[in-house]
Amino acid sequence: MPDGKKKRLCSDERLKALVDASRADESRGLRLLDELLSGYPSDPRLLFFKGSLLAGAHDYGAARIAMRQAVDAAPDYAIARFQLGFLELTSGEPIAAQESWGPLHSLPADHFLRLFVTGLCHLIRDEFADTIRCLEDGISRNRENLPLNRDMQLIIDEIRTKPRQERGDAAVSSVGLLLQQASFNPRKH
Repeated sequence: MPDGKKKRLCSDERLKALVDASRADESRGLRLLDELLSGYPSDPRLLFFKGSLLAGAHDYGAARIAMRQAVDAAPDYAIARFQLGFLELTSGEPIAAQESWGPLHSLPADHFLRLFVTGLCHLIRDEFADTIRCLEDGISRNRENLPLNRDMQLIIDEIRTKPRQERGDAAVSSVGLLLQQASFNPRKH
């Protein structure tokens, strides 16, 4: 930080209590989250969690703002950066997604997030075989965020079951494929 001061972060115990409260009652969790953010406005974990909750409530514009704030507060917060890009991609903004994901390409070649990003970039270019290969490789390596594997598997399944649009031989557009996924829910913490 420019002024040399250390960021104040919410304690892990309070963060866990927030997650637990949100699982039991999402509206109560949002109220508690707002209280915590008033005391820790630059805690990237809280900002990311807020983005996740808002996305789960289908408030994608506000979710994107909160996730962007999380990434701005902690540029190396890889999962927040990934989810911001994923939210942008599923909102029909593939260029913004690729820009958000840019730094993730510097992760080790076998890191699951890099593999997921590479696969999704192939999807943007309608390179479906490469998409499947990278996403499956990422799933096999991801032991940190198992719900994310489910989302990547849904994309693979959509590619395999809907390889062509109903009319003619035109390939399904990659962004259209993601937008068709009614089950998209980026609440991965």
